[in-house]
Amino acid sequence: MLLKKLLSYLYPITLFKAQSNISKSLEVNLSGGELVLDSKNANYSYGSLQRVLRIGLKRIGFSKILKMDNILVLGVAGGSVIKTLTDEIGFKSKITGVEIDKDIITIANRFFKLDQIQNLQLVIDDAFEFVLKSREKYDLIIIDIFQDTKMPNFLYEDFFKDRILFLLKEKGFVLFNTMILNKEAEEKNKEYVSYYKSKGKRVEVVSNVENFNEIIITEKF
Repeated sequence: MLLKKLLSYLYPITLFKAQSNISKSLEVNLSGGELVLDSKNANYSYGSLQRVLRIGLKRIGFSKILKMDNILVLGVAGGSVIKTLTDEIGFKSKITGVEIDKDIITIANRFFKLDQIQNLQLVIDDAFEFVLKSREKYDLIIIDIFQDTKMPNFLYEDFFKDRILFLLKEKGFVLFNTMILNKEAEEKNKEYVSYYKSKGKRVEVVSNVENFNEIIITEKF
């Protein structure tokens, strides 16, 4: 394993492959000495994705996050943002993680030990359906939902955006991770930002993160 770890600094080494009905091709790779979870065309967890979401959490403020009581993560995959919350920030209050793909959770538990995080409740469900059913209020809602490089259209629908605001506590935050791969995606993000600004919310956009990601942070106050 030590040799593989050293070689992974030169090129990624695939340790595990699986097929999922939802996410299609999934791989656990050793890259730069660390385990990462990848789809066919994108990094799903750890690696660059973890760096992207860490930047978003830093913009909100680690000290603010530590004072929160309830965090919702829509789109768990391998759980890198959850690891950042618990291992790096030291968050010990409740985290609810929602993931539609049970095969990914099996991989996350096996390789990344998500099932050993005591303050994490994992829910296998469609994020849209979960948001409709939930009656809890959250201090932070992290939205990180992709199928390979594509994002579901419902994330941009007014009904979904309003429902997210409804579930958010006063002075709470939404951290929305997106990818800008074409003009259409760029326009969708502009409309998303304008929608929340029109409702009097504070919105911060962090562009060109790891080349293609754009983070949108919305604060409810």
